[in-house]
Order: sequence, then C-alpha cells, then structure tokens
Amino acid sequence: MPSAGDTRTPERISEAGAPRGNPFGARFVAPLYLGASLNPVNSSIIATALVAIAAALHIPVGDTAILISSLYLTSALAQPAAGRLAEEFGPRRIFVAGITLVLAAGIVGSLAHSLTALIVARVLIGAGTSAGYPAAMLLIRRRAEQAGHAAPPREVLGGLSITGAATVAVGPAIGGLLIGWAGWRAAFWINIPVAAIALVLALAGIARDPDPVRFGSPRALASRIDLLGMLGFGGSLTGLMIFLDALPRLDWPALAAALVLAAALVGWELRAAQPFLDVRLLVANGALTRTYLRNGLTLMGTYVILYGLTQWLEVARGLSAYQAGLMLMPMGVLTALAARVVSRRAAVRLPLIACAVLLLVGAVATLFVSGGTPMAAVICVTAVFGLTSGAGTVANQTVLYQEAPAAALGTASGLLRTFGYIGSIASAAITGTAFHRGVSDSGLHSIAWVLVAISALVLVMTVLDRQLARADRHHTNQPPAGAPNPGPAPSTEPTRAEPPRTESRSTDMTTGTHTTPALDPARTALLLMDFQPVVLGVVPDPEGVLARAGEALAWARAHGAHVVFVRVALAEKDAAAVPAHNKTFSQAVAAGYLTDGTAATAVHESLKAEEDDLTVRKTRISAFASDTDLRAELRARNVDTLVLAGLSTSGVVLTTLRQAADEDYRLFLLADATADPDPEVHRVLMEKVFPHQAEIISTADLAALSTAAE
Repeated sequence: MPSAGDTRTPERISEAGAPRGNPFGARFVAPLYLGASLNPVNSSIIATALVAIAAALHIPVGDTAILISSLYLTSALAQPAAGRLAEEFGPRRIFVAGITLVLAAGIVGSLAHSLTALIVARVLIGAGTSAGYPAAMLLIRRRAEQAGHAAPPREVLGGLSITGAATVAVGPAIGGLLIGWAGWRAAFWINIPVAAIALVLALAGIARDPDPVRFGSPRALASRIDLLGMLGFGGSLTGLMIFLDALPRLDWPALAAALVLAAALVGWELRAAQPFLDVRLLVANGALTRTYLRNGLTLMGTYVILYGLTQWLEVARGLSAYQAGLMLMPMGVLTALAARVVSRRAAVRLPLIACAVLLLVGAVATLFVSGGTPMAAVICVTAVFGLTSGAGTVANQTVLYQEAPAAALGTASGLLRTFGYIGSIASAAITGTAFHRGVSDSGLHSIAWVLVAISALVLVMTVLDRQLARADRHHTNQPPAGAPNPGPAPSTEPTRAEPPRTESRSTDMTTGTHTTPALDPARTALLLMDFQPVVLGVVPDPEGVLARAGEALAWARAHGAHVVFVRVALAEKDAAAVPAHNKTFSQAVAAGYLTDGTAATAVHESLKAEEDDLTVRKTRISAFASDTDLRAELRARNVDTLVLAGLSTSGVVLTTLRQAADEDYRLFLLADATADPDPEVHRVLMEKVFPHQAEIISTADLAALSTAAE
C-alpha cells in the first residue's frame, strides 16, 4: 500500500490553501461528512424501495436483492481501490471525482425503466460513493499533520463515523418518506441535489492537492497501483458474491473460483513491490486484521436486521414503506447518539465489548418477535441494534486509525469498509435464504439464530483481544487529540553541537508556532545505514559518528523502537549484474572492496544486532533499492516513522530520505550520527535540502521526543 502522510513544508501548505485559523472548521469537515455519508445512505435507503420496484417492474421481490448486492460488491471493491488511488493521485482529486460520478449515477437511476438499468445505476453509485470515506480519512490525517497535531480532534473522526453510522440507520426512514411521497425513483434522484451540494462544498472548502498528477507509462502506473492485485481482489469477491447470492442453492463452481482467485491473489501480493492488499501486514498486524473481521461481523448483524426487519414489517405486518422507515427512526437516532458518546472516549475496549453484548441481546430479543408483538417492543429491539451500530462503527474506526500505518491509511480505510460490505453481502444472502419461501415469522427467527452465532463470535473475539487493552493504556497517556505536539525538551549536554534548526517543523495553524512531532517508538524504526568499516574509513571523525550511532541504538533498545541495520555488499552474482555505465558500482566491483562476506562490508562490531532486529543487504545506494525487502518489512511492523542515521550524507542518507519522503513516512534525521567525505556537501544537505522533508535533530533529542509521546 502506498503512503498517505504529508511531509510538505509549511510554505507549500500555505500555497495549497490551508486555512490559517481552525484547521478543522466547518468549511473543511462539512464536505467530508456529506461525501462520506453518500455510501451508507445509498446502502440503506433502497431497503424501503424494493417492494415498490418489484411491483413497478413486474418482477418477484427476491429478484430486487441484486440492487443491494451489486452496490455492496462494487463498494467492497472500490473502497480500497479509491483509497489506493487517493494515495497515488491526491485525496481531493479522488473525492471530487467520486462525487461527480454519484451525480451522474443519480441521473441514470432516475431515468431507468428496467432492472438492468437500475443495476448499472447502483454500480455507478457504489463506485462513486466509495471515494468519500477513504479520501476523507486521508484528508483528515494530512490536515492534522499540517497543523502539527499528534492526531485529529476526536470529534472530527467521530463526526465521520456518526454521519456514516447514522445515515445507515435513518436511510430507511428517509427512503420511506421519499418513496411514499414521490415513488421509488426518489431512491435514485435524491443523489442529484445531495451530490451537487457536496461537490460545491468540496471545491470551496478543501485545498487542492499540492502535487501534480504523476501518471508515467501505463506499465509503471499499473505497477504503482497494483492493478493486477485489484483485479484479483475483485475477481475473488465476485465469485464469493455469486455464491452467497445463490443461497440456499450451493453454487460450488462460484465458490471454487473465489477460492482459487483468492489463493492466486495472496501469491501475487506476496511478490508485489507495492501490494494493493498487503498480506504480510495483515498477518503481522493481528490487531488490524481483527479490527477488519470484527467490523465485518458487527455490520453483518446490523444489516441483517436492517433489511430483514424492514421486509418483515412491510410484508408480514402490512406496513407501508414510509411506516417501516419510521419504525427504524429510533435506531438511527440511537446510532448517532452512541457514536457521539464513544467518539469522545480515548479507550475502545469497553465500547467494543458493550457493542458485542448489545448485539447478542438484540439477537436473542429478535427470537421473541412475531406477528403479535407490539410495535413498541419491535422498536425497542431495533434500538438495541442502533446502539450496537453506533458504538461499533466509531470504536473500530478508532482502532483502525491507531493501528494502520500512516503510509497506507487510504487503502486501510477502504479495506475497513470492504470488510463491512462483505458482511453486508452476507447479510443479504442470509435474509434471502431465510425468506426464500416467503417473508414470515419463522424466517425472521432463522435470521435471529444466525445473529446469535455472529454476536457470540464477536463477543469472544473482543474479550480475548489483549491488544485492545494495551492500546487503551498507551493512547490514554497520549496528549489530547488535536493538541499541538510538544517539542523536545532542551538538551542538557553542552558539549554536543546542535543541528541546524529550520522552519521545516510542523506549523500549528491556530497559533502559528512551530513544533516537532513527538515520536511513538512502537511505530518508529531506527535505520542505521552503511556503518561498515569500508565506509567509515572515508568520513571525518568516524569514531564520533559511530559513538553517536551507538547512542541512538541504545535509545531504540530502551524505548522499544524497531532497529534496522542496512549494509551495502555485493555477492558474486550481484557484481556480475553491475553494468559498466554504473560509475559507482562498476568501480567498486573492479576494486573488490564491496564484496559480501568480508569484514569490510559487515556492520561495525560496536553495533550489536539482536534477534528481533532487521538486517538489510543492498546492492545499490538506497536502503529502499528494489532488491531489498525493507519496504514490506516496515509495513509488516506497522512502522510509519523513520529515524535515519548513516554514511554518507550524499549517498545512502540522501537517496533513502528522498524515497522515504515520497512514500510519506514521518522522517527524523540524526545530524550528529551522519557524515560525508565532503563536509561542505554535508552542510548544504543538512541546512538547505533535508529540512524540507525531515525533522533535523540530534541523538540528544530522541529521549525527549519519545517521552512526549508516552
């Protein structure tokens, strides 16, 4: 997954149009909330229109389920794809493009006269609305980093969750009102005015993406966005949807195709340089993977009730679409209230446990709902699921923001929604299976038993997830979200020359002050690069720079940061592959002084590696050279911040820092643990070049920076 963080300087931020006042004012967040709500409201508003659509088109009600599953499948594919494209081309561009597509889809759906045309409209709606959420998450993180905040204010992320969770629940009520007033086409044409408003707000309130679009050759672009990975992901999900949509009939060929494509996808993504679906990360980062599963299962339960109960109310209890929508209104209100309450909490474990318990309570209560149940009791049951939806959506989003690498937040956010939509597709299959002989009390009770199993699984997963408790302890000790990051404490070492202080530090748009972002050691990697005898021999003061590298290593050990040793060495086959026109390495091959396996190319003996450390051997200058696995290893360790030290400044430090900046890592460069054979080159890079992409600090600053984050 490519990165999402923004390392641009304050000057460029100003040019991009960032506000000088409150960085999270209404002008900025309003289009994000509206855009992010388009997908969930379209997911649910169709629920009360299905019966009317079936009557208008003279088809069975069961056939209209494709209008649900088509949007879900499109959204499941498009959410992470939109996140990846937002990382690549800029979140504002993708956000605006998505809203424009929704506008077009509203027109297509409003004019449709067949089920096929409606399916096309729903696919376009799914694709367009999918850009809203992952692009909004990227824009929010970028704005927080530009403002010098450790994290965005909790109410900002909470508002994003509230709009999404609440619109899912109030969608049937809105749909019922619109359809009762203007007919089933209202479920489509409502997108036209809403998308138009969102488009105007986005163009006026969101600063342009500062970087120009970079396409390159079609092959290079396909590699950067991992087009084959996207296609494999889409193919496997399509096979799964076909299988689920056919239930209770078992479509074994569709399931087999889904499994084969999924296996091929995993194999491809393990080899891809920039994987769309980072399998290594999902395996290594259990907390993130469990969040995806927990979110998908919770939304499966919520959507089963949303769709199943709506159909039951209309058919078994004889309610109109408008009346059925009103019955679910309390569910939407409580969804918003629960989301607001949970969004104000730093801790997530207790809300997630409460969410699982409420899901189980609601499932059991549904077992006792029948045709003779008072409507007040039915409303109470839906209210329980409203609380579940609100609490679970916000808490799972918070865990995602905490656990996902900053360099992949767009794709990671899309995948969170994808797992939710997989749950939604499954819910449609469950509802269709339960009601395949007709909508009845027994079918509703079959749904309830499935819900009992789902909720029990969610509860067990949540209670046994120890990472949630550890994350709560860590994040409740953080500075309040949205507060400027504290700068480092003054150094008490008078003998250490301080690195140049520049204006590259993050700017708080509210106060205008400059701060240095605090370090979270758990998500930080110290890269000690080319500290080898063959390189140490050509820089001034090798003992001093080596000693300070040792101090940085001691800091990493003491604070739990990841340690990466990078060394340059050529095996026989590597030397044979060096072309004559490569001046640096052809000379090295001729001289034989970078030969792997010699003492000269080993990491200096004073820097002792431990079992959990990563050692990278490279055959070119950059630590991110194509023949290293550094990029994948950092993703697997959930690293979004790099502390760099190395030899030489104009060699490995320059190339690695530039590459890491392009991949949007937060960067800190240890000026006193870096050296170059040419002192003037070292000075120019430190004072004129690097400050635009990294924080220039000394090893003495590390302790204060990490303490500020604890």
